[in-house]
Amino acid sequence: MDIHRYEKIWLAGALLLIVGFIATVSYGAVGAGIEMINEEGGQVDPASLDEHPQFGEPGTYRAGPNEYDVYVVAQQFAFVPGTQEPIRVPANSEVTFHVTSRDVTHGFQVVGTNANTMAIPGQVATLTVEFDEAADEEYGLLCNEYCGSAHHAMEGNIEVVPQSEWNESMVVN
Repeated sequence: MDIHRYEKIWLAGALLLIVGFIATVSYGAVGAGIEMINEEGGQVDPASLDEHPQFGEPGTYRAGPNEYDVYVVAQQFAFVPGTQEPIRVPANSEVTFHVTSRDVTHGFQVVGTNANTMAIPGQVATLTVEFDEAADEEYGLLCNEYCGSAHHAMEGNIEVVPQSEWNESMVVN
């Protein structure tokens, strides 16, 4: 059986495309630093978040010099804190977000950064962001998982304030 030269070229091109697609999908799944929520953050009872030591009073807590922990509860259709009152963090700091959901699956995306996770009831997602930019920056928070009829309005803010203006009274507890 004789295969024409042009058919061989088309077959080779098609095989290269298939291999390229498989490589692209494989890299996107494991090579880009994207992870699923794991057990590192821990678990909480979504029905009793009000009794939890940190999620009972979500907000910003100092964890060390230039290190802060922010506990956020996502619920239909707000981030607590974040929606009514912005989350405030000092400039040039490392912030670890601990995010969980009270009711349904939500998304937690800090616009302008690569911080993006799912807030699943009962699971605590942790992600760390370094706010090195100049102070007086503002970042948006978005829910990027459909969570109900007012999903489109679920948003919030993070305000980065100068280190010189940061004090413990800015901690939202």
